Amino acid sequence: MSTTLSDNPKRLATSDILSRKGKTPIVCITAYAAPMAGLMDDHVDLLLVGDSLGMVMYGFADTLSVTVDMMINHGAAVVRGSQKACVVVDLPFGSYQGSKEAAFDTAARVMAATGCAGVKLEGGAVMAGTIAFLVSRGIPVMAHVGMTPQSVNVYGGYRARGRTKSGADEITTDAKAVADAGAFAVVIESTIEPIARAITEQITIPTIGIGASPACDGQVLVAEDMLGIFQEFTPRFVERYADVGEEISAAVRQYAEDVRTRAFPTLEHCYGVDKK
Repeated sequence: MSTTLSDNPKRLATSDILSRKGKTPIVCITAYAAPMAGLMDDHVDLLLVGDSLGMVMYGFADTLSVTVDMMINHGAAVVRGSQKACVVVDLPFGSYQGSKEAAFDTAARVMAATGCAGVKLEGGAVMAGTIAFLVSRGIPVMAHVGMTPQSVNVYGGYRARGRTKSGADEITTDAKAVADAGAFAVVIESTIEPIARAITEQITIPTIGIGASPACDGQVLVAEDMLGIFQEFTPRFVERYADVGEEISAAVRQYAEDVRTRAFPTLEHCYGVDKK
């Protein structure tokens, strides 16, 4: 039996996130494992179990190979590892686009198996009907517009969007559509700043920016990016707050040297030895 967010009244709910529109900025960060979730839980409002785990945790070139089972396993770990933050889990590519019913089946399975507070899916106006369908059946939805990583092959890469009037109009229409459909928040990714700013002013649900605008109602970063752990590529919008990757490498380098020179372990690390 999984632990659910409703088991802990101290948890932030999706309704709490919605109520933060225009107020203190919402702090969101990705989490994929229980230990990291526990370390971040006291400091953030929302832990997002993003399908970016495919690249960060599994070494995939993109997010398209991520499965529902992967999202469930990591989502459940993050719920178990945290106590305060609202936890939202991404629906992976191909698991919800086919039909409203398919989306409901996937979302219901993810929520039941992980105990998360809601799910996130990519797409604007084209997914508005699906979002309304899910919300009307008790599944809180966070939307995702702008540069949507699951559509990387359509866009021809991870490029900022909204540079043309038609592109800007499309993103604005998408954001309004998901808000009207009942999403409790929307991620705006890699979108030209004035567009993200204008959307934040125009819609009634919180905007969570990533490469968008300081004016958004909240911000999200991939934890491994901002901590310097995932070093394959650092997007322009990432602020690196630590270089934990270098510290890990240095620690393992010292461990390797100690093992090879027999400096570790010593008898102090062994059982059955009289320590005098």
